[in-house]
Amino acid sequence: MSQKIRVGLVGYGKAGSAVANVLSADPRYDLRWIARRSPAAEPQFHPGTEIPVISLEQKSFEELFGQYPVDALVDFSSPASIHTYGEEVRKRGIMLVSAISVYSEEDMAYARSLGRDTRVLCSPNITLGINFLIAAAKLLRKIAPFADVEIVEQHFREKPEVSGTARRIAETLDVDGERITSLRLGGIVGHHEVIFGFPHQTVRLTHDSIRREAFGTGAAFALEQLARCDNGFYSFDDMLLRMMRAELLEG
Repeated sequence: MSQKIRVGLVGYGKAGSAVANVLSADPRYDLRWIARRSPAAEPQFHPGTEIPVISLEQKSFEELFGQYPVDALVDFSSPASIHTYGEEVRKRGIMLVSAISVYSEEDMAYARSLGRDTRVLCSPNITLGINFLIAAAKLLRKIAPFADVEIVEQHFREKPEVSGTARRIAETLDVDGERITSLRLGGIVGHHEVIFGFPHQTVRLTHDSIRREAFGTGAAFALEQLARCDNGFYSFDDMLLRMMRAELLEG
């Protein structure tokens, strides 16, 4: 792309900070600002850059979009945030990449409604590797529907809920949520494993997030692909399948 995509980032926790590291260093993007829920505090700029970190207690999204126009918004905050910026995104035609892990049915319905007026991608886990794992697991499930399937997810000790990614894997494979085993250990960033039990053999598909910057790499990929799409609601699967079809046609 000849022109940089101007991006706003919502959320400045551990994941959001890592995503900011990646997007601020990527020549395809101009990370214009980072919005956080907490009151004004250090840092006021993302370390090593002049990218402002702005408290949403000081500015509304309407003010942010007016003062610092963007082409895309990346959300690593909380499920409630989409309702605070959604209508501004719709009105201004801003692309949205949401990496929120747990949306309610109402939240998802609202996200889908935004796709009528702009481009929206939602993924509970936006790493490239986990989405490739899901695509591979889906294919294996179709080939061998008789195989037993178990899902194991491991995360850092403080993560309270069952992984949204594990739930999505279970839904994709039509597996009951009771087949998910959750472990909370030390500082694990994220581990997901899908185990297929065949007669006389076992297949394990495994993905590990080593650093949270993996979320940033995935967000950068999603932004690039979404910019090539028409208005609509998309999943990460849609982006991967589009690339796979194009590759097969070229082959």
